[in-house]
Amino acid sequence: MDILLLLGGLVLILAGANGLTDGASSIAKRFNIPSIVIGLTIVSFGTSAPELTVSLSSAIQGNADFAIGNVVGSNLFNTLMIVGCTSLVAPIVIKKNTLRKEIPLCILSSVVLLICANDVLINKASYNVISRTDGLLLLCFFLIFMGYTFAIARGGNNDDDEQEQDQIKQLPVLKSVIYIAVGLAALIFGGDWFVKGASGIARGLGVSEAVIGLTLVAGGTSLPELATSIVAALKKNPEIAIGNAIGSNLFNLFFVLGCSASITPLRLNGITNFDLLSLVAAGVLLWIFGLFFAKRTITRVEGSILVLCYVAYILVLILKL
Repeated sequence: MDILLLLGGLVLILAGANGLTDGASSIAKRFNIPSIVIGLTIVSFGTSAPELTVSLSSAIQGNADFAIGNVVGSNLFNTLMIVGCTSLVAPIVIKKNTLRKEIPLCILSSVVLLICANDVLINKASYNVISRTDGLLLLCFFLIFMGYTFAIARGGNNDDDEQEQDQIKQLPVLKSVIYIAVGLAALIFGGDWFVKGASGIARGLGVSEAVIGLTLVAGGTSLPELATSIVAALKKNPEIAIGNAIGSNLFNLFFVLGCSASITPLRLNGITNFDLLSLVAAGVLLWIFGLFFAKRTITRVEGSILVLCYVAYILVLILKL
Protein backbone atom coordinates (compact mmCIF):
# COMPACT_ATOMS: atom_id res chain seq x y z
CA MET A 1 0.00 0.00 0.00
CA ASP A 2 2.81 2.39 0.88
CA ILE A 3 4.50 1.73 -2.46
CA LEU A 4 1.24 2.44 -4.30
CA LEU A 5 0.82 5.69 -2.36
CA LEU A 6 4.42 6.65 -3.20
CA LEU A 7 4.12 5.87 -6.93
CA GLY A 8 0.63 7.34 -7.22
CA GLY A 9 1.72 10.49 -5.44
CA LEU A 10 4.76 10.84 -7.71
CA VAL A 11 2.62 10.46 -10.84
CA LEU A 12 0.16 13.08 -9.57
CA ILE A 13 3.01 15.46 -8.70
CA LEU A 14 4.70 15.17 -12.10
CA ALA A 15 1.41 15.42 -14.01
CA GLY A 16 0.23 18.30 -11.83
CA ALA A 17 3.47 20.25 -12.31
CA ASN A 18 3.23 19.79 -16.09
CA GLY A 19 -0.42 20.84 -16.23
CA LEU A 20 0.11 23.84 -13.98
CA THR A 21 3.10 25.00 -16.04
CA ASP A 22 1.29 24.63 -19.39
CA GLY A 23 -1.83 26.42 -18.16
CA ALA A 24 0.00 29.28 -16.47
CA SER A 25 2.42 29.74 -19.41
CA SER A 26 -0.49 29.89 -21.86
CA ILE A 27 -2.27 32.58 -19.84
CA ALA A 28 0.97 34.54 -19.46
CA LYS A 29 1.55 34.41 -23.22
CA ARG A 30 -2.03 35.57 -23.84
CA PHE A 31 -1.25 38.69 -21.81
CA ASN A 32 2.00 39.20 -23.79
CA ILE A 33 4.29 38.55 -20.82
CA PRO A 34 7.85 38.02 -22.21
CA SER A 35 8.90 34.38 -22.45
CA ILE A 36 12.04 35.03 -20.40
CA VAL A 37 9.82 36.14 -17.51
CA ILE A 38 7.67 33.04 -17.97
CA GLY A 39 10.77 30.84 -17.96
CA LEU A 40 12.27 32.45 -14.87
CA THR A 41 9.07 32.28 -12.86
CA ILE A 42 6.36 29.86 -14.02
CA VAL A 43 8.59 27.24 -15.67
CA SER A 44 11.17 27.38 -12.86
CA PHE A 45 8.38 26.95 -10.35
CA GLY A 46 6.93 24.10 -12.42
CA THR A 47 10.15 22.05 -12.55
CA SER A 48 10.72 22.60 -8.82
CA ALA A 49 7.06 22.07 -7.88
CA PRO A 50 7.67 18.42 -6.87
CA GLU A 51 10.34 19.47 -4.34
CA LEU A 52 8.18 22.37 -3.11
CA THR A 53 5.09 20.17 -2.76
CA VAL A 54 6.88 17.37 -0.91
CA SER A 55 8.84 19.69 1.40
CA LEU A 56 5.80 21.81 2.30
CA SER A 57 3.67 18.70 2.90
CA SER A 58 6.44 17.20 5.02
CA ALA A 59 6.87 20.40 7.06
CA ILE A 60 3.13 20.68 7.70
CA GLN A 61 2.96 17.01 8.76
CA GLY A 62 5.95 17.42 11.08
CA ASN A 63 8.40 15.36 8.99
CA ALA A 64 11.30 17.80 9.09
CA ASP A 65 13.87 15.25 7.89
CA PHE A 66 11.80 14.68 4.74
CA ALA A 67 11.57 18.42 4.09
CA ILE A 68 15.31 19.06 4.54
CA GLY A 69 16.47 15.73 3.13
CA ASN A 70 14.39 16.30 0.00
CA VAL A 71 16.16 19.62 -0.71
CA VAL A 72 19.68 18.44 0.18
CA GLY A 73 19.25 15.13 -1.66
CA SER A 74 17.69 16.79 -4.72
CA ASN A 75 20.54 19.30 -4.95
CA LEU A 76 23.12 16.52 -4.68
CA PHE A 77 21.24 14.56 -7.35
CA ASN A 78 21.11 17.63 -9.60
CA THR A 79 24.80 18.47 -9.26
CA LEU A 80 26.28 14.98 -9.45
CA MET A 81 23.81 12.72 -11.26
CA ILE A 82 22.03 15.08 -13.66
CA VAL A 83 25.15 16.95 -14.78
CA GLY A 84 27.16 13.72 -14.74
CA CYS A 85 24.65 11.65 -16.74
CA THR A 86 24.07 14.47 -19.23
CA SER A 87 27.80 14.88 -19.87
CA LEU A 88 28.02 11.14 -20.58
CA VAL A 89 25.55 11.69 -23.41
CA ALA A 90 27.34 14.83 -24.67
CA PRO A 91 30.09 17.02 -23.12
CA ILE A 92 28.71 20.20 -21.53
CA VAL A 93 30.17 23.63 -22.28
CA ILE A 94 29.78 26.04 -19.34
CA LYS A 95 29.19 29.74 -20.00
CA LYS A 96 31.60 32.20 -18.38
CA ASN A 97 28.82 33.90 -16.42
CA THR A 98 27.66 30.55 -15.03
CA LEU A 99 31.20 29.63 -14.00
CA ARG A 100 32.05 32.99 -12.45
CA LYS A 101 28.76 33.87 -10.76
CA GLU A 102 26.05 31.22 -10.69
CA ILE A 103 28.03 28.15 -9.61
CA PRO A 104 29.80 30.16 -6.85
CA LEU A 105 26.37 31.44 -5.76
CA CYS A 106 25.19 27.83 -5.61
CA ILE A 107 28.18 26.95 -3.42
CA LEU A 108 27.44 29.96 -1.23
CA SER A 109 23.82 28.81 -0.79
CA SER A 110 25.08 25.44 0.47
CA VAL A 111 27.43 27.18 2.91
CA VAL A 112 24.54 29.34 4.17
CA LEU A 113 22.50 26.19 4.84
CA LEU A 114 25.48 24.61 6.62
CA ILE A 115 25.72 27.64 8.91
CA CYS A 116 21.96 27.84 9.57
CA ALA A 117 21.86 24.12 10.42
CA ASN A 118 24.65 24.19 13.01
CA ASP A 119 23.05 25.80 16.05
CA VAL A 120 24.70 23.27 18.40
CA LEU A 121 28.19 23.98 17.08
CA ILE A 122 27.87 27.75 16.61
CA ASN A 123 25.38 28.84 19.29
CA LYS A 124 25.86 25.97 21.79
CA ALA A 125 22.14 25.20 21.44
CA SER A 126 20.63 21.91 22.58
CA TYR A 127 19.62 20.90 19.02
CA ASN A 128 19.96 22.02 15.41
CA VAL A 129 16.97 23.65 13.71
CA ILE A 130 16.21 25.64 10.58
CA SER A 131 14.14 28.34 12.30
CA ARG A 132 11.53 30.70 10.88
CA THR A 133 14.19 33.41 10.96
CA ASP A 134 16.49 31.20 8.89
CA GLY A 135 13.61 30.51 6.50
CA LEU A 136 12.90 34.21 6.01
CA LEU A 137 16.63 34.81 5.46
CA LEU A 138 16.66 32.14 2.74
CA LEU A 139 13.66 33.80 1.09
CA CYS A 140 15.51 37.13 1.12
CA PHE A 141 18.42 35.43 -0.69
CA PHE A 142 15.87 34.10 -3.18
CA LEU A 143 14.60 37.61 -3.92
CA ILE A 144 18.19 38.78 -4.50
CA PHE A 145 18.78 35.84 -6.85
CA MET A 146 15.61 36.59 -8.80
CA GLY A 147 16.60 40.25 -9.09
CA TYR A 148 19.99 39.23 -10.45
CA THR A 149 18.39 36.77 -12.88
CA PHE A 150 15.95 39.34 -14.25
CA ALA A 151 18.81 41.83 -14.64
CA ILE A 152 20.74 39.27 -16.70
CA ALA A 153 17.62 38.44 -18.70
CA ARG A 154 17.06 42.06 -19.69
CA GLY A 155 20.41 41.98 -21.47
CA GLY A 156 19.51 38.78 -23.36
CA ASN A 157 18.85 38.16 -27.05
CA ASN A 158 15.44 39.27 -28.30
CA ASP A 159 15.56 36.71 -31.13
CA ASP A 160 15.93 33.94 -28.57
CA ASP A 161 13.06 35.44 -26.63
CA GLU A 162 10.79 35.38 -29.69
CA GLN A 163 11.81 31.79 -30.46
CA GLU A 164 11.00 30.67 -26.91
CA GLN A 165 7.71 32.57 -27.05
CA ASP A 166 6.70 30.61 -30.15
CA GLN A 167 7.38 27.31 -28.35
CA ILE A 168 4.85 28.04 -25.57
CA LYS A 169 1.50 26.32 -26.14
CA GLN A 170 -1.42 28.70 -26.68
CA LEU A 171 -4.48 27.13 -25.04
CA PRO A 172 -8.08 28.40 -24.76
CA VAL A 173 -8.67 30.39 -21.57
CA LEU A 174 -11.07 27.85 -20.05
CA LYS A 175 -8.67 25.00 -20.81
CA SER A 176 -5.79 26.96 -19.27
CA VAL A 177 -7.80 27.59 -16.09
CA ILE A 178 -8.73 23.89 -15.89
CA TYR A 179 -5.06 22.92 -16.34
CA ILE A 180 -4.06 25.24 -13.50
CA ALA A 181 -6.84 24.09 -11.15
CA VAL A 182 -6.34 20.38 -11.82
CA GLY A 183 -2.55 20.80 -11.67
CA LEU A 184 -2.72 22.45 -8.25
CA ALA A 185 -5.10 19.78 -6.95
CA ALA A 186 -2.82 17.03 -8.26
CA LEU A 187 0.18 18.65 -6.58
CA ILE A 188 -1.60 18.92 -3.24
CA PHE A 189 -2.99 15.37 -3.19
CA GLY A 190 0.14 13.92 -4.80
CA GLY A 191 2.39 15.53 -2.22
CA ASP A 192 0.27 14.18 0.63
CA TRP A 193 0.26 10.64 -0.83
CA PHE A 194 3.97 10.74 -1.61
CA VAL A 195 4.97 11.76 1.93
CA LYS A 196 2.66 9.20 3.53
CA GLY A 197 3.95 6.45 1.25
CA ALA A 198 7.60 7.34 1.85
CA SER A 199 7.02 7.53 5.62
CA GLY A 200 5.38 4.11 5.61
CA ILE A 201 8.25 2.59 3.61
CA ALA A 202 10.78 4.11 6.01
CA ARG A 203 8.97 2.65 9.01
CA GLY A 204 8.57 -0.73 7.32
CA LEU A 205 12.26 -0.99 6.43
CA GLY A 206 13.42 0.41 9.75
CA VAL A 207 15.23 3.19 7.86
CA SER A 208 15.30 6.78 9.07
CA GLU A 209 13.15 9.37 7.33
CA ALA A 210 16.35 11.35 6.68
CA VAL A 211 17.85 8.57 4.53
CA ILE A 212 14.59 8.06 2.61
CA GLY A 213 14.35 11.81 2.08
CA LEU A 214 17.95 12.08 0.88
CA THR A 215 17.62 9.21 -1.58
CA LEU A 216 14.19 7.93 -2.65
CA VAL A 217 12.23 11.15 -2.17
CA ALA A 218 14.99 13.36 -3.60
CA GLY A 219 15.48 11.16 -6.66
CA GLY A 220 11.75 10.99 -7.34
CA THR A 221 11.18 14.73 -7.13
CA SER A 222 14.21 15.41 -9.36
CA LEU A 223 12.85 13.39 -12.27
CA PRO A 224 11.62 16.49 -14.20
CA GLU A 225 15.11 18.02 -14.16
CA LEU A 226 16.74 14.72 -15.16
CA ALA A 227 14.31 14.18 -18.04
CA THR A 228 14.73 17.76 -19.27
CA SER A 229 18.53 17.55 -19.23
CA ILE A 230 18.80 14.14 -20.93
CA VAL A 231 16.38 15.19 -23.69
CA ALA A 232 18.34 18.42 -24.18
CA ALA A 233 21.58 16.44 -24.52
CA LEU A 234 20.02 14.07 -27.07
CA LYS A 235 18.95 17.17 -29.04
CA LYS A 236 22.58 18.38 -29.03
CA ASN A 237 21.92 21.11 -26.47
CA PRO A 238 23.53 19.67 -23.32
CA GLU A 239 24.51 23.04 -21.81
CA ILE A 240 20.89 23.36 -20.67
CA ALA A 241 21.74 20.76 -17.99
CA ILE A 242 24.04 23.17 -16.12
CA GLY A 243 21.52 26.00 -16.04
CA ASN A 244 18.78 23.54 -15.18
CA ALA A 245 20.75 22.03 -12.29
CA ILE A 246 22.10 25.31 -10.87
CA GLY A 247 18.77 27.12 -11.20
CA SER A 248 16.92 24.24 -9.58
CA ASN A 249 19.46 24.04 -6.73
CA LEU A 250 19.10 27.74 -5.91
CA PHE A 251 15.31 27.57 -6.20
CA ASN A 252 15.18 24.49 -3.94
CA LEU A 253 17.45 25.83 -1.24
CA PHE A 254 16.35 29.46 -1.11
CA PHE A 255 12.65 29.17 -2.00
CA VAL A 256 11.54 25.62 -1.19
CA LEU A 257 13.44 25.31 2.09
CA GLY A 258 12.79 28.98 2.88
CA CYS A 259 9.03 28.52 2.51
CA SER A 260 9.04 25.27 4.49
CA ALA A 261 11.02 26.72 7.40
CA SER A 262 8.90 29.90 7.40
CA ILE A 263 5.77 27.80 7.91
CA THR A 264 7.22 25.67 10.71
CA PRO A 265 10.74 25.38 12.20
CA LEU A 266 12.54 22.30 10.85
CA ARG A 267 14.48 20.40 13.48
CA LEU A 268 17.38 18.34 12.14
CA ASN A 269 17.46 14.79 13.43
CA GLY A 270 18.91 12.47 10.80
CA ILE A 271 20.41 15.14 8.51
CA THR A 272 24.05 15.55 9.53
CA ASN A 273 27.04 17.70 8.63
CA PHE A 274 28.23 14.85 6.40
CA ASP A 275 25.21 15.44 4.14
CA LEU A 276 25.57 19.22 4.21
CA LEU A 277 29.34 19.13 3.62
CA SER A 278 28.78 16.66 0.75
CA LEU A 279 26.48 19.26 -0.83
CA VAL A 280 29.16 21.96 -0.53
CA ALA A 281 31.82 19.58 -1.88
CA ALA A 282 29.65 18.65 -4.90
CA GLY A 283 29.33 22.29 -5.89
CA VAL A 284 33.06 22.91 -5.43
CA LEU A 285 33.91 19.82 -7.51
CA LEU A 286 31.66 20.99 -10.36
CA TRP A 287 33.23 24.46 -10.23
CA ILE A 288 36.78 23.01 -10.27
CA PHE A 289 36.00 20.79 -13.26
CA GLY A 290 34.61 23.76 -15.17
CA LEU A 291 37.36 26.18 -14.17
CA PHE A 292 40.57 24.19 -14.50
CA PHE A 293 39.97 21.42 -17.02
CA ALA A 294 39.04 21.11 -20.71
CA LYS A 295 38.30 24.80 -21.38
CA ARG A 296 35.05 25.21 -19.43
CA THR A 297 33.73 21.83 -20.55
CA ILE A 298 32.41 18.98 -18.42
CA THR A 299 33.80 15.98 -20.30
CA ARG A 300 32.60 12.39 -20.21
CA VAL A 301 35.46 11.48 -17.85
CA GLU A 302 34.51 14.27 -15.45
CA GLY A 303 30.85 13.29 -15.76
CA SER A 304 31.77 9.74 -14.80
CA ILE A 305 33.56 11.05 -11.71
CA LEU A 306 30.48 13.07 -10.71
CA VAL A 307 28.25 9.99 -11.05
CA LEU A 308 30.71 7.84 -9.07
CA CYS A 309 30.79 10.47 -6.31
CA TYR A 310 27.00 10.25 -6.02
CA VAL A 311 27.15 6.45 -5.93
CA ALA A 312 29.82 6.65 -3.21
CA TYR A 313 27.64 9.04 -1.19
CA ILE A 314 24.67 6.65 -1.39
CA LEU A 315 26.90 3.71 -0.36
CA VAL A 316 28.09 5.65 2.70
CA LEU A 317 24.46 6.31 3.68
CA ILE A 318 23.68 2.60 3.33
CA LEU A 319 26.73 1.57 5.38
CA LYS A 320 25.69 4.00 8.13
CA LEU A 321 22.31 2.26 8.56
